[in-house]
Amino acid sequence: MTHRRPTTTDDLLARTLREEAGPLVARLSRRFGDFDLAEEAVQGAVVEALTSWRRDGPPQRPGAWLQVAAARNAMDGVRHRDRQRALAARADPRVAGSEDPTNGTDDRLALLFACCHPALAPDVRLALTLRAVVGLTTPQIARAFLVHETTLAQRIVRAKRKIVSTRIALTVPPPTELSARLGDVLAVVYVMFNEGFVSSTGATQDRDPAADAVWLAGVVATALPGEAEAWGLAALLTIQHARSRARFADGDLVLLRDQDRALWDAAAIADGERLIERAAALRRPGPYQLQAAIAAVHATGSSWAETDWLQISLLYDELAHHDPSPVVRLNQAVAHAQVAGPADALARLESLAGPLAGYHPFHATRAHLLTALGRDAEAAEANTRALALTTNDAERRLLTTRLHRRPMDDGS
Repeated sequence: MTHRRPTTTDDLLARTLREEAGPLVARLSRRFGDFDLAEEAVQGAVVEALTSWRRDGPPQRPGAWLQVAAARNAMDGVRHRDRQRALAARADPRVAGSEDPTNGTDDRLALLFACCHPALAPDVRLALTLRAVVGLTTPQIARAFLVHETTLAQRIVRAKRKIVSTRIALTVPPPTELSARLGDVLAVVYVMFNEGFVSSTGATQDRDPAADAVWLAGVVATALPGEAEAWGLAALLTIQHARSRARFADGDLVLLRDQDRALWDAAAIADGERLIERAAALRRPGPYQLQAAIAAVHATGSSWAETDWLQISLLYDELAHHDPSPVVRLNQAVAHAQVAGPADALARLESLAGPLAGYHPFHATRAHLLTALGRDAEAAEANTRALALTTNDAERRLLTTRLHRRPMDDGS
């Protein structure tokens, strides 16, 4: 029965790191006045836990174990950097966080705003958030997002240097700045989910970045209960993640229309609907709330054919009002195809050919519409273009299958 230990241990480690890693970085940073030192100390403790917990089993008090290991690493770092006297003079003598369990959410939120600061490049915000706030290791992030580990490590180093050099504070912005800064935080959590959701191959992994993003969205919404879009994002990710078990079969990607809806998590979908109601009660609609409403309509349909496409189409029209980006308009065209037919949708799509020329879902969607209209040669060209643009193995297999189907096999 020992073969069950790694999964159980990894689940416990993931939960512990979600709760402890961010607050530990924040507390050690305050204690030693050095963000880089604190982040490296916690990351070292995470790596130690991955090794020793899997080998020996988890400790009785996982949070305390991580706190002690991180504090020890921090003191070692002080000595190794020959700054012991200067930093020790500023250090709080308590073990980081051991006597202050009530401010974990505040510390985590403050660290999240620092990692998503507008002074940092968008690509490094995500990497730093995953390491410092969520507690993923650099190899885990690199594997999940198909990035070379060295490249990712360099991004993280640059981000930490920027935080130190520009003296970005580990604090939640004041109310006058909160709404503007919150958009950057929500965007990072949204990208974290999408990257984890799409990059997954359906295989068992020691961490699921999409699940981490669902959790983090909930942390933000709970900490900022008056922010409607924070609740909207939490609802959207909760509902989307509820169908994760149905997205792959034997490692192959399964499109929404073909998914086994019995595998969807009905309880999570109900939770997402309650989060939508919580957001709607604040009467400040926004893009995340509208996307969550669209996801909810999909999630409550008994089948693809029985989905309320008119409602989805109207919701996409409203979403395009708030966010007229090409990707939103692409999805708007897909929804309209179910109501007005493929010819109408294709006409809408052609206007997006310029801005979405390098976006493989555009070409895959166009191929599907062309197939529905019987324009098979053009559909094959579009599928070939989509295949050339994607690096995701599961998506490549799906597109390759489409290319080798007979025209009548691709019915929807």
